Amino acid sequence: MASLIKITYISFLLSLLALCFLSNANASANHTSTLVVDGSKGSGRQIPDTFFGAFFEEINHAGAGGLWAEMVRNRGFEAGGANVPSNIYPWTIIGDESSILVSTDRTSCFERNKIALRMEVLCNAKSCPNNGVGISNPGFWGMNIEEGKTYRVIFHARALGPFDLKVSLVGDDGVSVASTQVGRDGSYAYKWTRMETTLEANATNHNSSLQITTNHRGVIWLDQVSAMPLDTHKGHGFRKDLFQMVANLKPKFFRFPGIFLSGCYVEGGYLRNAFRWKDSVGAWEERAGHFNDVWHYWTDDGFGFFEGLQFAEDVGALPVWVFNNGIGLHDAVDTSAVLPFVQEALDGIEFARGSPDSTWGSVRASMGHPQPFDLRFVAIGNEECGMPNYLGNYLKFYAAIKRSYPDIQIITNCDGSGQNLDMPADFYDFHIYTNAEDMFYKNTKFDAAPRSGPKAFVSEYAVWKDDARDGTLLSAVAEAAFLIGLERNSDLVHMVSYAPLFVNNNDRMWTPDAIVFNSHQHYGTPSYWNQQLFSESSGATWLNSTLQTSSTKLVASAIEFNNSEDNKTYIRIKAVNFGDDPENLKISINGLTSNVQKSGSKMMVLTAPNVMEENSFSEPNKIVPQHTLLLNANKDMDVTLPPYSVTSLDLLR
Repeated sequence: MASLIKITYISFLLSLLALCFLSNANASANHTSTLVVDGSKGSGRQIPDTFFGAFFEEINHAGAGGLWAEMVRNRGFEAGGANVPSNIYPWTIIGDESSILVSTDRTSCFERNKIALRMEVLCNAKSCPNNGVGISNPGFWGMNIEEGKTYRVIFHARALGPFDLKVSLVGDDGVSVASTQVGRDGSYAYKWTRMETTLEANATNHNSSLQITTNHRGVIWLDQVSAMPLDTHKGHGFRKDLFQMVANLKPKFFRFPGIFLSGCYVEGGYLRNAFRWKDSVGAWEERAGHFNDVWHYWTDDGFGFFEGLQFAEDVGALPVWVFNNGIGLHDAVDTSAVLPFVQEALDGIEFARGSPDSTWGSVRASMGHPQPFDLRFVAIGNEECGMPNYLGNYLKFYAAIKRSYPDIQIITNCDGSGQNLDMPADFYDFHIYTNAEDMFYKNTKFDAAPRSGPKAFVSEYAVWKDDARDGTLLSAVAEAAFLIGLERNSDLVHMVSYAPLFVNNNDRMWTPDAIVFNSHQHYGTPSYWNQQLFSESSGATWLNSTLQTSSTKLVASAIEFNNSEDNKTYIRIKAVNFGDDPENLKISINGLTSNVQKSGSKMMVLTAPNVMEENSFSEPNKIVPQHTLLLNANKDMDVTLPPYSVTSLDLLR
């Protein structure tokens, strides 16, 4: 049956391409519409270089165990908070009460995370179980261990006497795939000692655990246990496959460390749990970590402020830093007392941009990045416009930042799409989560928005709830129409990003998301593939065009761009059909001095036989763009658009 379904789906795709491919106004379509494009040289308008980007938040376990390749969860045993006994979950104990006693205390050598794990081993080589006793960590729903790859394990230990530890990566079948001994030959560690070892896997198991065991009687303390693959992007700690998924979107900016509808990682439910950048820099062992009370899990802050800046640089994007402005979801600092938060923001900018000799620039340099990061944009808080303290706090931040860094572009939470703002800002932030039909018709949202004042940053958009499920074709088609509207208004809308970016399939706190992953797999939702269609829009030329149609379900546009892969110039026609029936579209490009080239022109179609179709781990490419060459490309042609589809024609000039 599965093979039959697959064959049927392939047949559908082949039929689809035949339907789209330069028909002569196929009579099966209900409407015939015409897109007239002005392709004459110099007639268009440049879209901002910053137009299309990516937004990251620590939500759905997107950071540690995801983009950040750390495999140990709760590596410092701090997840239960500063008090003891602490919750060591998901660590488990290997052995029983007759062979080992495990507890936590406040004896760690790290001042900002004092909790340590104490193991009192009651058995010895003769009485311990064959594999010893100790502790085990399953990571983030399993550690992906692959044959032939090497993994670095670091931990800190001290003991009352000689110790002998076995460090192992063990598959879910109980079979060790890599192991080594630490502390053999009667080693002592009366003081806290940093231990580091590497393990090369002799087999593959996607659901492994890290085990630290012994059969040596005595008392041992452990703290700050880390396991990471050596093979990360540029050695910077980013999981390669997930990094590449973001890189393939060609984002021009990277907004972090997180703000989101109905919850804010930067705000915190309460300020005591807000992300504070100073706690997230420096040696990872020294980072305090904090409880992400908005999304209800502990984070060790391995993906901190520095890592966000580094990721932006590695992916070729400008960082957009969002910081706390003294407001949480349920509490706030009065404007009269907000200056410490203002200074924290100024210190953060110095960390990113300051010279290696400056106070905070020297901290960045000590982390291996003496050159400043290219920080040009900051956002003062998230979705707090209208809260009692927001305006007063905002103005304090704005004045201080502009005084010290006049070139920094400042983003306000207040929406200026309906009327001019009565506050200074370079950008205003606009968020939209809605159903598919509303998103489609929101393609006109900015047509009549004020052109004076700040520019617009559409930093969060997505179709959600029933229309979206975990990522449907219906969502992507509606979002494509919305994005075409943003391109059309790119004289005002200078930046746009989808949200959220990542979700661990085992922790779907929010759906849909652009990229779904587990310990070893990943796939893009239809919305992800839709975003790729707009990745060439940054810095492209918006071509004046007129859509003549009686259909209410059709949106179309044209841009001219230089393809970074072949360095050739293309006109890209994008058309969205949000209806149940095919639509005929006549395309006429005026002002060209020569015809488009037939060799090299191509077409892409994103659609499926069912609008509620989704991708999955078993079928990651079920809904992806289907590409074909346009052998009959011309500046005047007819195309039939399938129902609920996004069609793109790249015409080589």
